[in-house]
Amino acid sequence: MAAAAAGYNHVEETEMAVQTPSIELVAVLLSPERAAEIPEKDDVYGWLCGRWDLEVLRYRGIDVAGHGLRGEIHAARVLEGRAVQDVWIMPRRDQRNPDSDPKMNMYGTTLRSWDASIGAWRIAWTNPVHDHREEQIGRRNGTGILQEGVRLDGTKTRWTFTEITVDAFRWRGEALYPGRDQWALEGEFLATRFFNR
Repeated sequence: MAAAAAGYNHVEETEMAVQTPSIELVAVLLSPERAAEIPEKDDVYGWLCGRWDLEVLRYRGIDVAGHGLRGEIHAARVLEGRAVQDVWIMPRRDQRNPDSDPKMNMYGTTLRSWDASIGAWRIAWTNPVHDHREEQIGRRNGTGILQEGVRLDGTKTRWTFTEITVDAFRWRGEALYPGRDQWALEGEFLATRFFNR
């Protein structure tokens, strides 16, 4: 009986360790600066680091501009500065509740990793709320950024960052569905950098 109790305690301690957020994970994941092998001219996403407030204009093809739907982004350099990772959240954490519209729900992450062999960034996005995943290639496009990919069903995607300033940008997600000849606007956000005051 004592052995069983001791075994139970060990399992309980292990479960507690797994459930407790690891400060070490944050320490090994985050990086204070860009990796030296990424040329400064190719540091396409470094400006994104920080916290952003989102005004949601369109999501999943639905015009929600007048609904007051808000979100947030948190981004940082990771993996010894070879990648930039973010978390996109909608509605904002302080507005999330069990009654939130499941169709207007996003809590996903993007990992943008530099690939010197193609001179561009490999993009992997996942939003487990809707089992939504995308893979794209991202490059500078004039004063903005263009990310392009193809979904498993053959749908082409292009996601753009435009109107980029120190404290604001516009993000648009478009899709060209198989058999169509016009791009459909699936998502659009206006972002403003959050400053602690």
